[in-house]
Amino acid sequence: MTDGSEPVKTICPYCGVGCGLQLQPENDQGDVAVKPWFDAPVNEGALCIKGGASTEVVNHPERLKDPLIREDGAFREATWDEAFERITTELERIRDEHGPDAMGFFGCSKAMNEENYLIQKLARRFGTNNVDNCTRMCHASTVYTLRKSLGAGAMTNSMQDLREAADVYWIQGANPGEQHPIAHSKYFKQAALDDTTVIQVDPHANKTTRDADLHLQLNPGTDIPLLNVVIKEVLDNGWYDEEFIDARTRGFEHLVETLEDFDVEEAAETCGVPLEDIRRAAEIYATAENAAIFTGMGMSQHRCGVDNVQNEVNLALLTGNLGRPGTGVNPLRGQNNVQGTCDVGAMPNVLPGYINVDGEERADVEEVWGFEVPPEPGLTNVEISHAAGDTVRGLFIMGENPVMSEPDANRVAERFEELDFIAVQDIFMSETAELADVVLPATSWAERGGTVTNTDRRVQLMRPATTVPGNTRHDLDILCELGTRLFGEGFDFDGPEEVFEELREVCPIYRGMTYDLIGHEGIHWPCYEEGDQGDLFLYEESFDTDDGLGVIRGVRHQPPAEVPDEDYPLVLTTARLEEHYNTGTMSTRSPTLNRRTPENFVDVHPADAERYGIEDEEYVRIRSRRGEIVVKANVTPDIKRGSIWTTPHFAAAAANQLTNDVLDPDAKIPEYKAAAAEIEVGIDPADTPAETPGDD
Repeated sequence: MTDGSEPVKTICPYCGVGCGLQLQPENDQGDVAVKPWFDAPVNEGALCIKGGASTEVVNHPERLKDPLIREDGAFREATWDEAFERITTELERIRDEHGPDAMGFFGCSKAMNEENYLIQKLARRFGTNNVDNCTRMCHASTVYTLRKSLGAGAMTNSMQDLREAADVYWIQGANPGEQHPIAHSKYFKQAALDDTTVIQVDPHANKTTRDADLHLQLNPGTDIPLLNVVIKEVLDNGWYDEEFIDARTRGFEHLVETLEDFDVEEAAETCGVPLEDIRRAAEIYATAENAAIFTGMGMSQHRCGVDNVQNEVNLALLTGNLGRPGTGVNPLRGQNNVQGTCDVGAMPNVLPGYINVDGEERADVEEVWGFEVPPEPGLTNVEISHAAGDTVRGLFIMGENPVMSEPDANRVAERFEELDFIAVQDIFMSETAELADVVLPATSWAERGGTVTNTDRRVQLMRPATTVPGNTRHDLDILCELGTRLFGEGFDFDGPEEVFEELREVCPIYRGMTYDLIGHEGIHWPCYEEGDQGDLFLYEESFDTDDGLGVIRGVRHQPPAEVPDEDYPLVLTTARLEEHYNTGTMSTRSPTLNRRTPENFVDVHPADAERYGIEDEEYVRIRSRRGEIVVKANVTPDIKRGSIWTTPHFAAAAANQLTNDVLDPDAKIPEYKAAAAEIEVGIDPADTPAETPGDD
């Protein structure tokens, strides 16, 4: 029985597809139910299992309800005034004693654009560019490469034009069938039914594989040699677009020189893929009228992530597959607002609209803000964690849990213990919040409004549907109060729409948007003037580089930082499940999702299982040089022989205790996708800790 209120149209809080749904208030206790929004522009009413279960955590009994302050090693409930006083005192002390760069600020890719805009503005007003968000863990390589080579760190096209115009989908390092289920069912699968050819490149067979015409199951960390085989075939067979290359690109000669002595047979052997299959895929892509590349974390989460994505750009530019419908290089974003969080400047090197912090255009932002921006890029979130307890003395964290989400997680926790001060605002008590000095209870996605930006650059409105529980506050209100207490002015906003109006002033790609114009349909950026509906696809006439040309740059294979040896003879790789989300703060608290997959597991190839003596569903211990976890074995040919595959969602068997924190030198993204590992058998299930939720 509902409370009689009309359902509220809003956006799903999970992945970056941007599915619309309706929330129906059920009572005055904060409970809401999901109803379909049949004319939602992205999903037309369809929802995946996560979206359908999204309300199960809104009025959850484990929600944080009051501010907490640590005293004598334990938390006590506090007033908001006490909590703010403690935070401002500590931040001012750290700045006075160690300088502003001794603080780090973490934005949140599940929070609204307006909230992330405020936290990056607060960091810069504090005097540091040490502000970042979880794109550093998933798509930093893509953002970096697409900005450098094409102009914008986002999808070049839209799901709409890709469904209508593409003849070939090249999906590499992404699994939309499980990680973006509605995009898969409404766009990818539908296109396949309409005769679009689907090529998937992935070490792990999955739900996307079922709809693929060709699956290139390569060894983890060998994407560059595979794409170099493809590019070499394009060059040798004359399948490249010479007119497009001459008119709209630079660097073609460098690519040719890079591959001059390239051995395709040796590269195919390195990849573990039959050469004839790669050649077949190359011909399908290169000879199509319109071919689109989709990329994911399987490409970006490597120490050579920038080069991985660059080779996708090379292939698209080489064949002229950019600047028109049905083409492009299209990263599939994993969180509901990871794109927007980057757009509004919650990164250490750019301001809103991707204005470089050390560029001349920052003067325009400074004029609106009324203070000078630090001229040097700051530290990324992983670099902040590496410096914790040393040059970094304090952290302010909004909605993130680096103790679970960052690689080599055991060391992250140890370093955080050395910090002078940590403040965390979140909806649940996370592993990072357990280490904090102050914990601030925030409201959930169903209780507040603002804008989010989905995977194909569509800015959409989220709307509050239910009451605020307990003594919680909106993230935006917390940041406004903190900014006002610290600086006196510049943070006095009356709600998210007023923040968005300032964002429009400093973010050119959002300048033409207003809440009224966004409405229920949303607007794609770039949108420079009111009345402009934004661009479904980019670069029709030129690229947004200094000279208007797309950048081709040849790249060579770099093996993972760790390769198998006698002590650790397997390659560990990780990825997400359909039922769960990141490290599980919301999804592992959902009864529906937990019934589907209640605990972590590891996929082991049958040949490796036979060699180790592993039985299906037997508990095993996975070890790396950094830690160990106990999980149930799933014996399956879905994974390549010599590799094992697990998920990051479960705190009791946290995969990031095993992963390697070596970074790409340019994008500073960690190498989650390849680490040397070993398996031990004969493990007692009692060695498995009781499952507890982590944090997204």
